[in-house]
Amino acid sequence: MSTAGGVKRSGSERTVVLALLGLLAALCWAYLLYRVGRMAPLGLGAAGKTAAAPWHAGDLGLLYALWVVVIAAMMLPAAAPSVLLYARVKRLRRERWVYAGTLVFMLGYLFVWCCCALAAALAAWLLHDTGALDESMAIADPTVGALALAAAGVYQWTPAKHISLDNCRTPLAFVLTHWRRGTWGAFRMGIADARYCTGCCWLLMALVLPFGVLNLPLICGLIALILAEKLLPGGHLLACATGLGLVAWGTALLFP
Repeated sequence: MSTAGGVKRSGSERTVVLALLGLLAALCWAYLLYRVGRMAPLGLGAAGKTAAAPWHAGDLGLLYALWVVVIAAMMLPAAAPSVLLYARVKRLRRERWVYAGTLVFMLGYLFVWCCCALAAALAAWLLHDTGALDESMAIADPTVGALALAAAGVYQWTPAKHISLDNCRTPLAFVLTHWRRGTWGAFRMGIADARYCTGCCWLLMALVLPFGVLNLPLICGLIALILAEKLLPGGHLLACATGLGLVAWGTALLFP
């Protein structure tokens, strides 16, 4: 990770925050690996059992929890620089309750991710009940996946993508220009920063829906891409190059 504008991220808050983020990421991955091992994402039966019956409210709750975990697993690494900077700046401003404020800042992130997870879970629920999902919870029609790849690739070239990416690549600028005091201010800052992160990669995250919520290679690839765009030099060029690759991939699937 870069030092983001010259603020040296050192001190006790860095260790504590990194430990908390690492623990949350480890819990997310432990749950995902558990579900993949059972091959029963919603606990609807033993491995290999088809889930042809309509899902009920309890199934939606389990599906929602799974999507929250998947989105958190993908976005926690990308959120780490902003969370670390928030804690560091709060310490430098000599404000009280550094760790409590940082936790509330993270809860603002989680709120946005939970909203995204709810939309994804409802979409998956409707797709399942119309028979569009296979046993791995991926969309059975390959045309949908091809179109999703092409759409994500086109979005990589849009102004909305690059405005959001600018903010993600300069977290110090966001923290300093959007600073708000107090608990409610920390929560609002977390929401605002998470909106930029979501605006940067929401169509990339949406690829999980057609290709399967437990598609671990895809999830790992998206984590690597999101981190590379955010942290490596030439992140904007990487986003555009990736966009071309996704469009080419989608086109190849549409016209084999």
